[in-house]
Amino acid sequence: MIALIVGLVAIAFAVVAVIPVGLNWWQDVLLFLRGSVPVMAVLIGLLAVFIGIADIKDQIEAKKEEAEEKAKNASSEESK
Repeated sequence: MIALIVGLVAIAFAVVAVIPVGLNWWQDVLLFLRGSVPVMAVLIGLLAVFIGIADIKDQIEAKKEEAEEKAKNASSEESK
């Protein structure tokens, strides 16, 4: 219940802060958003690169396991 009240108060403060009649911080908010877009793009790009590298490693590992399984199955069939 307290979290709900705190959330509503935070939302109300944000609305009052950006409206012209309130604190009139709208220009500051826009400046912050414009400055944060390139930083967020870099962070998202780095995350995508790391995920891509991990995916490639997983594919290589899966191919190795598949080759080992085929070799194991082939050797067990030869011994029969």
